[in-house]
Amino acid sequence: MKKRAVVALGGNAILRGDEEGTIVQQEKNVTETLENLIHLIKDGYELVLTHGNGPQVGNILMRNDAGEQMYGIAPMPLNICVADSQGGIGFMIERMMRNVLNKHGINKNVISMVTLVEIQENDPAFEAPSKRVGKVYSQEEADKLNAQKGWLFKSTTKGKGGFRRVVPSPTPVDIVNKEIIRQLLENGNIVIAAGGGGIPVYFDENKDVRTLDAVIDKDMASSLLATNIEADELYILTDVAFIYKDYGLETQEKLEFLNYADTQKHLENGTFAEGTMEPKIRACLNFIKNGGTKSIITEAKKLEDKSYGSKITMHYED
Repeated sequence: MKKRAVVALGGNAILRGDEEGTIVQQEKNVTETLENLIHLIKDGYELVLTHGNGPQVGNILMRNDAGEQMYGIAPMPLNICVADSQGGIGFMIERMMRNVLNKHGINKNVISMVTLVEIQENDPAFEAPSKRVGKVYSQEEADKLNAQKGWLFKSTTKGKGGFRRVVPSPTPVDIVNKEIIRQLLENGNIVIAAGGGGIPVYFDENKDVRTLDAVIDKDMASSLLATNIEADELYILTDVAFIYKDYGLETQEKLEFLNYADTQKHLENGTFAEGTMEPKIRACLNFIKNGGTKSIITEAKKLEDKSYGSKITMHYED
């Protein structure tokens, strides 16, 4: 019986450490990551790949800013910048996946999809924007942009005395393209979707699609997509091979197997780092709570080796 999996590629699957971010570097990283998915394809999994876009969309926003300042080019809104990043990164992953499949003699089609993700217009996140995007500005520049465009800013550790724009990060409530994604999977295709958490949209009273300046957490969108298409498994690839309790402390403890209840207790106790591992754990729990069989958090290069990775299930397996 075929299994269906959503694999969320973390930032280090595309861009690592202090790399400049050249296309050569990104393609190399993506290829190495995709090699670790071949065993899933050979095992007959129907596969959806999602991905982050943080550094890339940040660069697009800076190009936006430079184009406006230097050449008078009309800047594009954040939703268009997210769509741009989905298209560019999706194409790169698709091309590298086609090459990896060709190397292994696997005949499968691959398609990358610019994906709309529904949010609520009145999500509480719009009252407290917190997600930093784009370049670092001086206090004077930030004040000017706040007056001109209504942008909100928060200080950042990147650059002394610097400020970055902050936007809301609302909760995703539906994957608009889910039926098309499901059909593509059922017809044997590998699908790349919900890049960067998807493009946040809502429907007005006339059912027209509207946009708001916001970004959606990639792992939460991946979890929702996995639920929407009734996936069996959700893989979140990051830069550590396991989940740890008290990560980085002397009391650090590897958590290789977790059930829903114990994971929830760890969350309530603040075991996982807020803003890094904590949202990944919440995404896994959402998937399990809504019918998923298993969530796995691990490092991309360890994926094929089943002795690595932290597994979260509703109940402990015998």
